[in-house]
Amino acid sequence: MPASPSTARAINDRLALDLLLEEGPLTAGQLKSLTGLSRPTVADLVERLQGSGLVRVVGEVGADRRGPNARLYGIVADRAHLAALDVRTQSVTVVVADLLGTTLAEAAVPIGGDTGTEPAVEQAAALLERAVREAGAARLHSVGIGTPGLIDPVTGELRESTGLPAWHRRLVTALHERLPAQVVVENETNLAALAEQRAGAARDRDTFAFLWLGHGIGAALFLDGRLRRGASGGAGEIGFLPVPGTRGLPSAVDCGGGFHSLAGSAAVCALGERHGIGAPADGPEPRAAEVVAAAVSEGHDGFLDALADRLAVGAAAVVSVLDPGCVVLGGEVGHAGGPELASRVEARLATMSPLRTEVRAGRLGGAAVLSGALRVAREAAQRELFAGA
Repeated sequence: MPASPSTARAINDRLALDLLLEEGPLTAGQLKSLTGLSRPTVADLVERLQGSGLVRVVGEVGADRRGPNARLYGIVADRAHLAALDVRTQSVTVVVADLLGTTLAEAAVPIGGDTGTEPAVEQAAALLERAVREAGAARLHSVGIGTPGLIDPVTGELRESTGLPAWHRRLVTALHERLPAQVVVENETNLAALAEQRAGAARDRDTFAFLWLGHGIGAALFLDGRLRRGASGGAGEIGFLPVPGTRGLPSAVDCGGGFHSLAGSAAVCALGERHGIGAPADGPEPRAAEVVAAAVSEGHDGFLDALADRLAVGAAAVVSVLDPGCVVLGGEVGHAGGPELASRVEARLATMSPLRTEVRAGRLGGAAVLSGALRVAREAAQRELFAGA
């Protein structure tokens, strides 16, 4: 059954908007070629999109040929402003951007472990408000938040989690209450995997496993182009995975004894000390990423081999169940280890599993969480704004 005229117009308009987002400004002729639509149909949709305030003329091309120049049409970037927050255990980072994802303001604030819940929430909210003012945004359309912990797959809310500061959950509630904006909350590891899939090491993969290697340990699963969260939102809580080489077993409230004890930041720094690699301090804790970066630059093969052995244990468990064909080592540690660490993990996996698995280093490092949070905020805004195009 053929689509009605109104449905066909909506489909064509959305197709053109998606192309303008992906390719940048285009002429009517380029839109015709890319969409396969007729010239009159393209002219009509351009007029509609300009009338809706989503598209405008941003320039011209063709000054080197005869006849009038062709107009370039582009998305109206300031039609909506977006924000992204990377909420860590002891800090918050904020980015404010336009509808095209161009960063307009960025700021960060440390939040000490002894800070009370309400003061911590006020610090984070004030940081966001300052960034919005610096960006010149009148209001925010959508906000993406990346945080540790479990996100309820039904309600989309951050669940109470042992070991996480109380202000994390309160901040999400406060932003819902204070902002006339759509607020989307997602687990930090899932957002990092999304960013690597859209603009990083996994751009050519629709199925892969992502290991977040930072202060803590996490995993995210992309299967057939979709992020899989699990029945309770806990898919990828690999820090609790029981593994050999640790003392005891993890519990429901403590991942000590699980994979976290082998590959978390403290464990990586301790391994570095045993191999004679200093652990530079950054605040109250040493940074594992700096230890790994030093090992790569100075050629500490023994340390890199030992770390690869540990990471391969967790990766092998994921591979044996899911057979993703590709594992991305993300986060600050995965990025610092680069191809040097990734190739060693891949070699060890080949000896532990009959399932061929490529191991890649993440390209975005710790910035992946903020990038992923901004992407979900941008997609939320586009869904709403483009729905009425």
